[in-house]
Amino acid sequence: MFSYLRKRFSRHLRERSRRRARLVSKDGRCNIEFGNVEQSRFVFLVDIWTTILDLRWRYKMTIFISAFLGSWFLFGLLWYAVAYIHKDLPEFNPSINHTPCVENINGLTSAFLFSLETQVTIGYGFRCVTEQCATAIFLLIFQSILGVIINSFMCGAILAKISRSKNRAKTITFSRNAVISKRGGKLCLLIRVANLRKSLLIGSHIYGKLLKTTITPEGETIILDQVNIEFIVDAGNENLFFISPLTIYHIIDKSSPFFHMAAETILQQDFELVVFLDGTVEATSATCQVRTSYIPEEVLWGYRFAPIVSKTKEGKYRVDFQNFSKTVAVETPHCAFCLHNEREAKAKEKKGFDNPGFVLSEVNETTDTKM
Repeated sequence: MFSYLRKRFSRHLRERSRRRARLVSKDGRCNIEFGNVEQSRFVFLVDIWTTILDLRWRYKMTIFISAFLGSWFLFGLLWYAVAYIHKDLPEFNPSINHTPCVENINGLTSAFLFSLETQVTIGYGFRCVTEQCATAIFLLIFQSILGVIINSFMCGAILAKISRSKNRAKTITFSRNAVISKRGGKLCLLIRVANLRKSLLIGSHIYGKLLKTTITPEGETIILDQVNIEFIVDAGNENLFFISPLTIYHIIDKSSPFFHMAAETILQQDFELVVFLDGTVEATSATCQVRTSYIPEEVLWGYRFAPIVSKTKEGKYRVDFQNFSKTVAVETPHCAFCLHNEREAKAKEKKGFDNPGFVLSEVNETTDTKM
């Protein structure tokens, strides 16, 4: 038992030491931080709506509760101040004929309750503003308008947070690994993507970026240099009919950054392949983006994906997600360069070779006919 745990622990340490830093996590979150930003934090308050939407739920709910409790307590103090200035409180011993600004405010607690009743329009009927005090009427109007603004803003922020298209992107999943194998006689890098909902993403578009560190001819080192990676789907990479899992592939030709990689050297490479899927949510017409990334350890050379779609006896199509990320080993060239040279050699064999030493000489034939 202890030897098994020791092996598991040592294996975990080796994998952790081998783990590479990645810009985009598997679930699409970006691993980046900004330091020494010269602009003031005040610019985030200028765009307060986006700032509130980007906050985590715990901070958003804290602001939500604080906004209402704070406004109730603040106006409760103002109602208490109005009653105190107008000498409506019991400690002033008002006369029987005295008409208070607000009926039945006897202290700070009752002033807070009246503030809550006013802002949320409960109106129990026990406390009310009289017509003898213009200050109380003005304060009532001001709190009612401000309460509507706070209620609209905070409830709208909660609703917008719940209905963000970012949540729709969580039902789009990519395969755990990318594979490299032959497809249509060409060496390709393949990735599988699936839509877990039956509702479609309209106008979907898939593309990729290869992030790596490059050194320019001038000696400048560029970290996270981006190279475009074109992905193809058999049905076309524009306006996908994304109702069943799709296998997207990138052809490894001379223009591909994977052309000079091989099965033996790919693990020594330092790159990160980020794959994007953009689309419009059918229900809300809001655009969303799904992304994931693959590092060299997650690119399997010489494998293809197992079949996932089958047809039942009832005539329905069934998708088995148990095989979604399952791979099968297949015979694959160990590099794209070798496959390219092999195809060129076969093409030359079909065409034949010219012998430069062969000279065609013309022969004049004479026929003598004797009678």
